[in-house]
Amino acid sequence: MKKETLFLKIVLVVMAIPALVMCFYGIPAMAHSMMPDFPDIKVYLSALAAYVASIAYLFTLLQALKLLRYIDINTAFSQTSVLALKKIKQAAVVVSLMFACNLPLFYFVADGADAPGVMVIGLIITCAPVVIAVFAAVLEKLLKNAIELKEEQELTV
Repeated sequence: MKKETLFLKIVLVVMAIPALVMCFYGIPAMAHSMMPDFPDIKVYLSALAAYVASIAYLFTLLQALKLLRYIDINTAFSQTSVLALKKIKQAAVVVSLMFACNLPLFYFVADGADAPGVMVIGLIITCAPVVIAVFAAVLEKLLKNAIELKEEQELTV
């Protein structure tokens, strides 16, 4: 394990801890507290969307760990890295879609509390994974081009 990527790996593991805590404690507690105010189906669908988003988020972190491992073993410019970036992009889109599914809940909370800022926060939370997906798509394209240039260079030498 190289020192250069060790810090990033630790950060990814630390980022996974809140998601795991939310899966085991946060989401059930929120669903239980929402039961008196909202119909059961909305609560269950919101909890399901939160679980799917959490799983996709953890999958994204796993793919990032794989990318760091590829960097460690000097295979960063390979098709496996491109595939990992593609999976990160797809998982980020899934996270964004699941957050978008919970936007009606943000609307009901904002309407009940008479706080329109809650809806803006929901929109920001929904758009953040889209930014990650776009960034992963750009990196995927750049990596594909770098791999093609590397292959061309190896053929000409």
